[in-house]
Amino acid sequence: VLDPELLLDTDFVATYRSVGGPESRLSPPDCIRTGPWSCSSGDVWMFSLTTYVVNVTAMNPLGSAPRLLPFLLENISECCCDSQPDPSEDLRVSPTPGETKKLLQEWSLPQSWPFPEYFPLKYHIRYVQEEESSLGPYEQTFHTLTIVRPGTLHHIQVAAFMDSGKFSTWTLLASGTHFSLGKCQLPLASR
Repeated sequence: VLDPELLLDTDFVATYRSVGGPESRLSPPDCIRTGPWSCSSGDVWMFSLTTYVVNVTAMNPLGSAPRLLPFLLENISECCCDSQPDPSEDLRVSPTPGETKKLLQEWSLPQSWPFPEYFPLKYHIRYVQEEESSLGPYEQTFHTLTIVRPGTLHHIQVAAFMDSGKFSTWTLLASGTHFSLGKCQLPLASR
């Protein structure tokens, strides 16, 4: 492992290859550099049991030092897929302009969720009008609640999850009617 604060100009070359299996390569493809300490590569089989090996070689005026890192993509996906995400953030409830019976709920991904483009979250919505109801799953970070009685206060929460993972804890309540908005910090009973 090299110290990122090297005093010598150091360049890195990374390649990968599969070990065994039908997608083995004779000449390993290069990783495409995406930053000073990262690269990206394709042509890998997600959820396969094929072992891949990344070869990272550091080169500077004193020589070169290779490092082989074997991994299974399955293990990487388990880090995300089997974990419990943090709650969604910034839940907002607002009236839908021109619609007297709709409330728009919007929220943000948890900032801590890694690689949302590869491991997208789904969302479950819980709301209370006169009795508790739940909706979902949804793949977007917004939802329009329809058939809302104007002037009735609705308390809404969102929980995030992966198909094979655990639900996050519920967000703090966001409350709204079609005419007035506010925030409430009272938690509903757990799912």
